[in-house]
Formats: sequence, structure tokens, C-alpha cells
Amino acid sequence: MRFESVIGNAEIAEALVSMADSGKVPHAMLLYENDGSGALALALAFAQYLNCSNPSGGDSCGVCPSCRQMSKLIHPDVHFVFPVNKGPKTSDDKPTSESYLKYWRELAIENPYFIEPDLQEAIGIESKVGLIAVAEAKSIISKLSLASVSDGYKIVIFYLPEKMNQETANRLLKVVEEPPEKTVFLFITHAPEKVLQTIFSRCLSIRVMPLSMEEFARVAIMRPIRDDDEYSNAMKLFSDLMKALVSRDLMGALECAEEMAALDSREKQKAFCTFVSGCIRKIFMIQQDMRHLVAVSQSENDFYEDVSAKVAKTFCSRTITNIEKAVALIDRNVNSKIVFCDLVNRMFLSV
Repeated sequence: MRFESVIGNAEIAEALVSMADSGKVPHAMLLYENDGSGALALALAFAQYLNCSNPSGGDSCGVCPSCRQMSKLIHPDVHFVFPVNKGPKTSDDKPTSESYLKYWRELAIENPYFIEPDLQEAIGIESKVGLIAVAEAKSIISKLSLASVSDGYKIVIFYLPEKMNQETANRLLKVVEEPPEKTVFLFITHAPEKVLQTIFSRCLSIRVMPLSMEEFARVAIMRPIRDDDEYSNAMKLFSDLMKALVSRDLMGALECAEEMAALDSREKQKAFCTFVSGCIRKIFMIQQDMRHLVAVSQSENDFYEDVSAKVAKTFCSRTITNIEKAVALIDRNVNSKIVFCDLVNRMFLSV
């Protein structure tokens, strides 16, 4: 991936290029983001730039052997770590990221702005909690002990380090603290406060800012709309909520909050919040007369047009901020009924 293809966070991209050009590349960096804000896209573009044979104009060339390998995520010196669990897509008794690498590549190439539930679905562990176990640390240490294939940088893109346990962190600590020459760890987190301090303290931390509504609209084009039961259920709940809000039916809106809180895992609650954020951004785009950027089905078009005409111009931006706060509270294990009741109340006051 080239930097020119990264959506948003141009200042961070420029800073990463400057690090590479100066030769002052930190051995460990922590990119912390709201889920789906583009930290992975930045990490992939940075990895490609670091090993590009002919970088110019602040970007990789895109055509050298290294860039072509990165475009398929098969560069031999770039390794990926992400939370996994045992599932139907692998026969490994103790799976690691390597067990699901095929599915990771397909997902990240199709849309590097994927969200955490997308990864769980891609690797077939939707009903389980993904973990980064000690076997992962052993695998990475083994890979980094080998010489670089291309005489460039060896890079580990580590997605969601907050999912690793203490034993895994202890195994990785030495190699993170004193890595082999020209080795870079790029950690991507959605919850920096949950990253073990032994790892966190050894990283240069960079805040990846949330995408603007216009930028999110560009990302949304990458994400196909799935006409399945899960989507239908989420859309029904969202439409029930919005209809209650615009008709000033607080009790009806709070009933929707109860349904949101009843989703049977924190991951599903966060996924629904992400879904609602996408729907709210569609409303914003319609309000801004940018309908050509809004991917809605014909059956949903009347609903979005009606709601867009009835909510205040400030509703969307306020709601997006409140949803981000709700996700942060879910991550902190705050009671879900309190979280969603508060969110719906704030939405009601913003309409």
C-alpha cells in the first residue's frame, strides 16, 4: 500500500516518511486509534516505504519487487500478528496468526480499514474471544532470529497488543526492547490503557485521529453491504431508534437502548456502535447534498432521506462523538445498560 492511498491522517504519514528518510526509525511504535480509523493502512504504507527500492516524492514506488510483494502482503520480511482462537478454518490445535494468514491477507487487501468484528468473521471465530498467546511470541522470535531476506527492514505489524497475556509480553519484551538491527515493531491498538505497561513504555506512541465524515464516506465505499440476517437485524434496530428519536418518543428510544445492551457480547455491542456510526455518517452526507457518496439500498433510501430532513444539522457530529465515548466505556467494562441508556439520552437531546 502506498501513502497516496491512505485516507486521512496526512500529518502522521508525513512524519513516518520523515523518520524513514532521516534514518531515525524507532524500533517500536504504538499507533492507537478508534477501530477502523486507518492505523493499519498507515502501518502497511510505512512498511512498504521502508523497504522500497526506489522511494521518491514521499512515497514508495509501487513497482519494485519489494512493493509488489507488499501489495500482496507476502513480503518475506514483514510479519503479522493478530488475535486468534481455535475455529473451523484451521485444524491447528494451538493456532497462531500463521494459521489464519490467508484470511488476514484477503481481508487487509480488500479493505485495510476493516474493523475488529470483520477480522473475527474472516477467520471464523465470531463467537469466541481472540487472544495472542505465548506460541505467537515464540514464532515471532524465531522469525526475527533469521537474516533479512532482502537486506532491508524486518517489520512486525502487531494488531491489538492489548489481547496478549503477561506470559506472551514477557517472552517478547527482550526482542522489543533490544531488537536485531533494522527491526521495527508496529503495534496497533484500540485500547492503549490495556496494553501491558512493559510493552507500552518501550514504544513511541502516535495517536491516529478518527476519520472525518467525508473521509469515512470514502472508506465506506470499500465496505460491501451484507444483505444477511445480522445486517437486517442491526438496520431494524437502528431504524426503530431513529424513528423514536425524530418522533420525540423517549420511552421508545430507551427500549432500543435496552435491545442494544442485550447484545450478547462486548464485541457485538462495539460492532453495533460501529454500524450506527456508519449509518449516522450516511445521514450527514445526505444533509450535505453528497448523495453520490452514500451507499444505501433502494429500500432504505426513503428512511435515510426522511431522517436526514428531520434531525438537526449538529446531530450527526455530536452523535459520532458520543458513540466513540460509548465504545470507550464498553472497553472499560462499564455496565452496558448504563452506557446505552446514556448514549440514547444524548442522541435524544441532540435531535
